[in-house]
Amino acid sequence: MSDFFEERQKKEYNEYVKKITPTHSLPLNMAKAFVTGGVICVIGQGILNFFKGSGLDSEAAGSAASLCLVLLSVVLTGLNVYQKLAKFGGAGTLVPITGFANSVAAPAIEYKKEGQVFGIGCKIFTIAGPVILYGILSSWVLGVIYWVLLLTGVL
Repeated sequence: MSDFFEERQKKEYNEYVKKITPTHSLPLNMAKAFVTGGVICVIGQGILNFFKGSGLDSEAAGSAASLCLVLLSVVLTGLNVYQKLAKFGGAGTLVPITGFANSVAAPAIEYKKEGQVFGIGCKIFTIAGPVILYGILSSWVLGVIYWVLLLTGVL
């Protein structure tokens, strides 16, 4: 008898979970990400073209455009606009440099009430820290491999 009630309870629970779980359309999410990331990149290209047209060489214009995109991302994060954009565009907001800037600024803004050291200092790299760590580590490993290949004459 208790098995009957347990089965019924499991069935009702599964139906409840299925009912409240939001459904997502993969093609729609991919399209939103593509458009959002594309718009961010078009804005970045426009900023780059502006700096090139202002007389900067390609490298300086690229650096200035990157700085402007990071600044824009941090300002939009502070105004709580970037989170709304990220909710709509998903991965399209994560891939450009603006997503990395957002991942550093958001925890800093969220934990500022806990103070400079224990709030901002401890939490600022909560999301971006692993990206930085593994990026540096993998660069170092690949550099060592490249160096060894140079020493052995393979390259």
